[in-house]
Amino acid sequence: MSQEAFADKCGLDRTYVSGIERGVRNPTLEIINVIANGLQIELNELFDFGAIHPPR
Repeated sequence: MSQEAFADKCGLDRTYVSGIERGVRNPTLEIINVIANGLQIELNELFDFGAIHPPR
């Protein structure tokens, strides 16, 4: 899915989504929840870093 299509799905501006991806925008928890809903995942899944870096 393109960045523009995802932004439209979430009701966000494409440049705002781009800024989040590039680390120049700091989304509120409300916007993070909107993004999670757009991804069709639970909010906590965005913060589950154990799945990326399992404990050693």
